[in-house]
This record gives sequence, structure tokens and C-alpha cells, in this order.
Amino acid sequence: MEDKYVWEWIKKAEHDLVNAETVIKIENPPTDTICFHSHQCSEKYFKAYLISKGEDLIKTHNLRFLLDKCKKYSNKFESLRNEAIILTSYSIESRYPGDFIEYSVEEAKKSIEMAKKIKDFIIKNMED
Repeated sequence: MEDKYVWEWIKKAEHDLVNAETVIKIENPPTDTICFHSHQCSEKYFKAYLISKGEDLIKTHNLRFLLDKCKKYSNKFESLRNEAIILTSYSIESRYPGDFIEYSVEEAKKSIEMAKKIKDFIIKNMED
């Protein structure tokens, strides 16, 4: 992980995670933005991994698509499929008004845990 560009993606991912972890602690937290930041953190970790493997930046918010690209390097990524499916749903529907969805605090906490799982998995696999 010597590439400065990879580290920039990781730093941005960490900013999203810090936002989610900080905001969940306030009274009546905005759960939609917490879930969105959890998605963003995960998306940036997937992209950091792919860039570390020499891939060009892929402009997508679909974590399932990114996971499938990562599987080219390791089938172990399949273990993150459920998290990728759930977190992908937060990429659009939590961002815009219209069919506004109110997520529970418990769901927002779970989104943070999923983002951390993806982070930990990717960091470990980048080092291997």
C-alpha cells in the first residue's frame, strides 16, 4: 500500500467512518446520513483495494459490482456479499428526498458495523 492515491482513498473512507461513528452518539441522530456514510466508507475501501491492484478507478456506487471486481483477486471477498447488498441500498435512497426512508438507530449502528467489517477485511487482504 505504498501508492499515495490508495492512501488518499483510505483517508477519505476513514473520514466517512468517523462521521458515522460520531453522529450515532447524539440524541436523535440523523440515521439516513449515518447509513450513507457507512456506504461511502465501504465504497472507498473497495476502490482503494482495486486501485492497489492496479485497476483504474471505477465510477460506481454499487458495492456488489465492486465486490465482484475484487473477487478477481480473491474469492474470499464473497464473504462480504450480504454487507455489500445491504449497504448498496443506502447509496441512493438515503441521500435524496422523495420516498424518504427513516432508518432505525439500530439499523444505523448495524451499517457502521458492516462498514467496519469491510474495512478490516480489506486492510487485512491488502497486506497479504
